[in-house]
Amino acid sequence: MKYVLLICDDEKVSPSMEEIAADPAHHAYAAELDRRGASLGGARLRPVADATTVRVRDGETLVSDGPYAETKDFVGGIDIIECADLDDAIAIASRHPYAQHGCIEVRPVWE
Repeated sequence: MKYVLLICDDEKVSPSMEEIAADPAHHAYAAELDRRGASLGGARLRPVADATTVRVRDGETLVSDGPYAETKDFVGGIDIIECADLDDAIAIASRHPYAQHGCIEVRPVWE
Protein backbone atom coordinates (compact mmCIF):
# COMPACT_ATOMS: atom_id res chain seq x y z
CA MET A 1 0.00 0.00 0.00
CA LYS A 2 1.21 3.54 -0.70
CA TYR A 3 1.49 6.18 1.99
CA VAL A 4 2.51 9.82 2.01
CA LEU A 5 4.51 11.02 4.98
CA LEU A 6 3.82 14.72 5.57
CA ILE A 7 6.94 16.02 7.28
CA CYS A 8 5.95 18.84 9.63
CA ASP A 9 8.25 21.12 11.55
CA ASP A 10 8.70 24.66 12.81
CA GLU A 11 10.63 26.14 9.92
CA LYS A 12 12.23 28.74 12.21
CA VAL A 13 14.42 25.93 13.55
CA SER A 14 14.52 23.80 10.41
CA PRO A 15 18.00 22.85 9.19
CA SER A 16 19.43 24.08 5.91
CA MET A 17 19.80 21.77 2.91
CA GLU A 18 23.55 21.63 3.65
CA GLU A 19 22.92 20.61 7.26
CA ILE A 20 20.52 17.87 6.14
CA ALA A 21 23.05 16.61 3.58
CA ALA A 22 25.69 16.33 6.33
CA ASP A 23 23.39 14.85 9.00
CA PRO A 24 24.05 11.16 9.81
CA ALA A 25 20.43 10.73 10.98
CA HIS A 26 19.13 11.73 7.55
CA HIS A 27 21.63 9.38 5.89
CA ALA A 28 20.48 6.54 8.16
CA TYR A 29 16.82 7.25 7.35
CA ALA A 30 17.53 7.22 3.59
CA ALA A 31 19.48 3.98 3.99
CA GLU A 32 16.55 2.43 5.88
CA LEU A 33 14.16 3.36 3.07
CA ASP A 34 16.58 1.90 0.52
CA ARG A 35 17.01 -1.29 2.56
CA ARG A 36 13.23 -1.75 2.69
CA GLY A 37 12.78 -0.79 -0.97
CA ALA A 38 10.06 1.52 0.32
CA SER A 39 10.89 4.91 -1.23
CA LEU A 40 8.74 6.01 -4.15
CA GLY A 41 9.99 9.59 -4.05
CA GLY A 42 9.71 12.72 -2.02
CA ALA A 43 10.67 16.35 -1.86
CA ARG A 44 11.50 19.11 0.54
CA LEU A 45 9.27 22.14 0.13
CA ARG A 46 10.40 25.74 -0.06
CA PRO A 47 9.54 27.95 2.98
CA VAL A 48 5.94 29.02 3.56
CA ALA A 49 6.95 32.58 2.67
CA ASP A 50 7.18 31.28 -0.92
CA ALA A 51 3.73 29.67 -0.81
CA THR A 52 0.66 30.83 -2.70
CA THR A 53 -2.83 29.71 -1.68
CA VAL A 54 -5.60 29.41 -4.27
CA ARG A 55 -9.30 29.20 -3.46
CA VAL A 56 -12.34 29.45 -5.72
CA ARG A 57 -15.47 30.88 -4.12
CA ASP A 58 -18.65 31.52 -6.08
CA GLY A 59 -16.69 31.20 -9.32
CA GLU A 60 -14.06 33.76 -8.29
CA THR A 61 -10.43 32.71 -7.98
CA LEU A 62 -8.86 34.11 -4.83
CA VAL A 63 -5.07 34.08 -4.59
CA SER A 64 -3.17 34.95 -1.42
CA ASP A 65 0.46 34.84 -0.36
CA GLY A 66 1.53 32.40 2.30
CA PRO A 67 0.22 29.18 3.77
CA TYR A 68 -3.35 27.99 4.05
CA ALA A 69 -3.36 28.16 7.87
CA GLU A 70 -1.82 30.10 10.72
CA THR A 71 0.17 27.57 12.69
CA LYS A 72 3.67 27.05 14.04
CA ASP A 73 4.22 23.72 12.32
CA PHE A 74 4.13 23.58 8.54
CA VAL A 75 4.43 20.79 6.01
CA GLY A 76 8.05 21.10 4.96
CA GLY A 77 8.27 18.06 2.74
CA ILE A 78 6.84 14.71 1.76
CA ASP A 79 8.02 11.16 1.37
CA ILE A 80 6.01 8.69 -0.68
CA ILE A 81 6.51 5.14 0.49
CA GLU A 82 5.26 1.65 -0.32
CA CYS A 83 4.61 -0.59 2.68
CA ALA A 84 2.79 -3.74 3.63
CA ASP A 85 0.43 -1.93 6.00
CA LEU A 86 -0.06 1.02 8.35
CA ASP A 87 2.13 -0.54 11.04
CA ASP A 88 5.02 -0.69 8.58
CA ALA A 89 4.40 2.93 7.53
CA ILE A 90 4.40 4.03 11.18
CA ALA A 91 7.67 2.17 11.76
CA ILE A 92 9.25 4.05 8.85
CA ALA A 93 7.79 7.40 9.95
CA SER A 94 9.14 6.89 13.47
CA ARG A 95 12.67 6.66 12.05
CA HIS A 96 12.45 10.00 10.24
CA PRO A 97 14.76 12.52 11.95
CA TYR A 98 11.98 15.14 12.11
CA ALA A 99 9.84 12.82 14.23
CA GLN A 100 12.18 13.71 17.12
CA HIS A 101 11.18 17.42 17.19
CA GLY A 102 8.39 17.92 14.65
CA CYS A 103 5.83 15.37 13.52
CA ILE A 104 5.21 13.01 10.64
CA GLU A 105 1.62 12.66 9.47
CA VAL A 106 1.01 9.31 7.76
CA ARG A 107 -1.71 9.19 5.11
CA PRO A 108 -2.73 6.31 2.87
CA VAL A 109 -2.95 7.11 -0.85
CA TRP A 110 -6.17 6.42 -2.74
CA GLU A 111 -5.47 3.73 -5.32
